[in-house]
Amino acid sequence: MNAPLPMTRLQPEIDHRHLDALEEEAIFILREVAGAFERPALLFSGGKDSCVVLRLAEKAFKMRLQDQDFEGRLPFPLVHVDTGHNFPEVIEFRDQRVAEMGERLIVGHLEDSIARGSIRLADPLESRNGHQTVTLLETIEEHRFDCLIGGARRDEEKARAKERIFSHRDSFGQWQPKEQRPELWSLFNTRIRPGEHFRAFPISNWTELDVWLYIAREGIPLPGLYFAHEREVIRRKGLLVPLTAVTPPAPGEVVETAQVRFRTVGDMTCTCPVESAAANATDIVAETLTVTVSERGATRMDDRTSDASMERRKREGYF
Repeated sequence: MNAPLPMTRLQPEIDHRHLDALEEEAIFILREVAGAFERPALLFSGGKDSCVVLRLAEKAFKMRLQDQDFEGRLPFPLVHVDTGHNFPEVIEFRDQRVAEMGERLIVGHLEDSIARGSIRLADPLESRNGHQTVTLLETIEEHRFDCLIGGARRDEEKARAKERIFSHRDSFGQWQPKEQRPELWSLFNTRIRPGEHFRAFPISNWTELDVWLYIAREGIPLPGLYFAHEREVIRRKGLLVPLTAVTPPAPGEVVETAQVRFRTVGDMTCTCPVESAAANATDIVAETLTVTVSERGATRMDDRTSDASMERRKREGYF
């Protein structure tokens, strides 16, 4: 029996032309948002999906066809909900990227919600990921946003697969699957009543592989956490928990150093890396071709609490 071909031999056979169709669809959706809403904003956390959406927004609104340069400003601000437990490297990348682009960044701080009493923590080290919903809704109300553009994809998780491209939220900011509107022939019903808003997801139809193919093709900068590096970790319940101030080892647990990368970046208390030697986007494309578990299923502790955990958070107003 012949030995299997190395993964690097398979990559040139991938047809990248589908990326052009996905890009065209995403740019169309972004322009629909700009045309249909008065106060839209783009959710930008510094993660890979939001970096891809940001590049698509540049192409939709800022690209000069003559030389492919990007100039001017986007027609909406960038928004991030900072839990206070985000990876410092990601926050540093976020601020650097925004400064380089000269864009406007609005940050909703979960610490402010705690100070106002709208969020109460049972334990200082508990995951703040689910609590982001409160701060997000407060930020939407403060700035009167009527549409937030996000980087969610349908392949991430079962509840995401129920999401429309234009996802209606009621006056409480909540998502009701049965209240979502038909989207036939790329026609979108964007009418809202006072207090309601939409979430728009231009890369709904992308997969994790599509995202990495696009990052490799476009040379999109990302935080270094996405690529192989050595990090102290704790093996816990089948996951690699990064050793941080908010994720200390439990009694009896052993801290070890492993070569890892993050498939997604979020709250440090619930986001885990995977063992990997992938040092660049091309390596990650090859690695992604072999995975059988989505990035959320493989690396997010909060999504393992129950099969309906994501849907419950979305119904409350989560991203």
